[in-house]
Amino acid sequence: MPTANVGTLFSNMVTVYILRSLITNKYYIGCTENIERRIREHNQGFVTATKPFIPYQVELTQNYQNLSDARKIELKLKNLKRKDYIEKIITEGKIKMDP
Repeated sequence: MPTANVGTLFSNMVTVYILRSLITNKYYIGCTENIERRIREHNQGFVTATKPFIPYQVELTQNYQNLSDARKIELKLKNLKRKDYIEKIITEGKIKMDP
């Protein structure tokens, strides 16, 4: 079950995040145990998948209690494929999916 959204950080939590490239306007979805470090890595070009499209802006974050749940949500979001679904989630400000 999610415990927070839009940037709230808790220790021992895993964060699912949605980034938007300010160059291409495309989204990147990931999860991490350290959101601040991970976003910095994306924007400094240390992530191969996002390097060509930096800078990125954080559109949404949501915390989960364990890595397993966060990875399941990340995979479900990535499988949506359609930009309008992702934008609806961002507009609502919450990922409303069960792991």
